[in-house]
Amino acid sequence: MPRDRDEIIADPLAPARPPVRFLVKGRVEALPRRRADKDQVLSWVVAQLVPVHDPVDERTLTDRLAGLVRDPVGIRRELVDAGLLRRTRDGAEYWRTLVTEYDAL
Repeated sequence: MPRDRDEIIADPLAPARPPVRFLVKGRVEALPRRRADKDQVLSWVVAQLVPVHDPVDERTLTDRLAGLVRDPVGIRRELVDAGLLRRTRDGAEYWRTLVTEYDAL
């Protein structure tokens, strides 16, 4: 069945677009104040850097975050507080168990 050329059909399995309005030259310089916006940015960040069920050590995670955010240690804490990352009791290892709208399925 041919579709109208102007018809736009979104792929429900395609990852969501990045929250570009909060990025400065592709980086997160500061988290938005509004909770929904902050959650969106944090979900995007974690999806870029930590595959689901793939543990990373603290140094590796911090180095990855440093390439994408201005405050890697603060964002790492925010990701844990938001429940997007889990960590060992001593903080030596981090992992992700949640799939976000920014993950390609």
